[in-house]
Amino acid sequence: MQRSKLLATLTYALLLPGLACAQESSTRAAPTRSAQAQPSRSTVDAFFARFSDEWVRGNPDLATSSRYFSGEEQSRLEQQLTPRTRAYSLERIKLAKRGLADLQKYDRSKMSEAQRVSAELMQWQLETIVAGEAYLDYDFPLDQFSGANVGLVESLTLRHPLVKPEDASNYVARMKQIGTRMDEAVAEARRLAAKKMVPPRFIVETTLKSMRTFSDAAPAQNPLVTAFAQRIQNIEGLSTAQRTELQGQATRIVTEQVYPAWRRAIALLEGILPNTTNDAGLWRFEGGDKAYAYALGRFTTTKLTADEIHEIGLQQVARIEGEMDKIFRKLGRTQGTVAERVKQLRADLSYPDPTSDASRSAIMRDIDAMMADALKRSPSLFDLQPKSPVVAQPFPRFREASAAANYNRAPLDGSRSAIFQMPLRPQRMTKFGLRTLVYHETVPGHHFQIALEQENTELPKFRQARVLGGISAMSEGWALYAENLVAENGWYEGDPEGLLGMLDAQLFRARRLVVDTGLHAKKWTRQQAIDYGLEASEVERYVVYPGQACSYMIGQLEILKLRDRAREALGDKFSPQQFHNVVLRTGTAPLELLGREVDRYVASASAN
Repeated sequence: MQRSKLLATLTYALLLPGLACAQESSTRAAPTRSAQAQPSRSTVDAFFARFSDEWVRGNPDLATSSRYFSGEEQSRLEQQLTPRTRAYSLERIKLAKRGLADLQKYDRSKMSEAQRVSAELMQWQLETIVAGEAYLDYDFPLDQFSGANVGLVESLTLRHPLVKPEDASNYVARMKQIGTRMDEAVAEARRLAAKKMVPPRFIVETTLKSMRTFSDAAPAQNPLVTAFAQRIQNIEGLSTAQRTELQGQATRIVTEQVYPAWRRAIALLEGILPNTTNDAGLWRFEGGDKAYAYALGRFTTTKLTADEIHEIGLQQVARIEGEMDKIFRKLGRTQGTVAERVKQLRADLSYPDPTSDASRSAIMRDIDAMMADALKRSPSLFDLQPKSPVVAQPFPRFREASAAANYNRAPLDGSRSAIFQMPLRPQRMTKFGLRTLVYHETVPGHHFQIALEQENTELPKFRQARVLGGISAMSEGWALYAENLVAENGWYEGDPEGLLGMLDAQLFRARRLVVDTGLHAKKWTRQQAIDYGLEASEVERYVVYPGQACSYMIGQLEILKLRDRAREALGDKFSPQQFHNVVLRTGTAPLELLGREVDRYVASASAN
């Protein structure tokens, strides 16, 4: 929830998958004060609510996507776009510092267990934001994956609610601010370019290609207009004439404001292109090693070094390739490396004419069927299932080339479903691995973990809405764990190609450990990373999004370790459903905190 660079973390904390502290907190418990001076236990809940409200109130995009407030205040926020300035980021850090100081006024020893977990989580997330101040300059605001050129569009086309007539007029009001916000990003890019803090040449070229595709379309065919026109058709109380007028306004804004701002951004990127190199990793910057260590700690929630993560990746790659080779041999596919045999199987299972509308429709129908089947199978493994639905939809065409499949949570008010976005570029138009991708992004992966957290009314609202962000090692670790879990429980029985797809997804995450650390700590080139077995768009993602790709397998391995520890301690008393209840009810948490919650469950189950 989505994709995250540091500046994006500060600006779009709810929407992004990872917030984790780079180092162990030195202030886990506040000093105990006298009973007379100590705030009462109940007031910490009031503090959570008060701070959460203030945090969201300062971030219109967050308020809009979550529908955190209601009434006039919510409507006013839904007419705005969050600033893209350095000054805004520094203000958010200042607020995080104040939140930490206020949080220390509450005695952890006097809190309930639930309050203590919430306090530890909030402290960790705020400390992460504060620690990130030192690394703001390592995030360039324009890129192909999560730059302003992507985020500004998706904040409207994907996350802006369109349920009632007021929502449509608010959409147009926000559109009028896109030019200003893009110019803010351009100004920040210009500042960083002057300091020679620019992306590699191949990233600038990829970003330029994406931005030109977006701005070359006729204004009426731009996604900002077409997505809007399609979605307002279902709004009751909006007349045909009003729809036509609103669509016309959106088209004019694209013509007069959005495209000129895109041209200014394109001109800036064209200007810096001659001064770029193809050096890919953070190592190319002074202090890049510290920036990468921060990123690894933030996303994996561990103290593992780049060398240690690289070695874990190499070990996991060897293990998984060995398992895949055995299955390939049983299928009579013995020639070539595992990667070569995967490539051939992927081609064999491809949809015919992958660029055709017929095949694009067919894969989306198959995805819908897979989600429905997963929901039917899930009760055997889970006591808990979310009430809210998830729907699948393809990425808009201008995003296909560089987008990664993702899950977007529903707003709190349920005004739209959670959304699984699928990039329908030719390489993705295959049945190989498709089931596993669906399990990861929807049921029982991201949708179970994120929607159940949102529906858990016993949690403070900042946790329900992930106001301070998700934690990638937990959310991505769970989704990868879910992939493996269903395979362990026979969901691929009679489908060896499907099982190979699951193992290939695991292998993909293991290779990520090697490639991400290779790029940013070992001076790997883009081509080295591609030659290791990852497609170019994935490699380019890791270049602009350092550390996050390492969270998946590190998180999964820790959840598996905790499950094994609980099973060994409890023996016949161990229940997979109860273990999953603990993990899912914990929700967003660093791995250390999750471990303590599992240990508490083991102690309770042992006593009973």
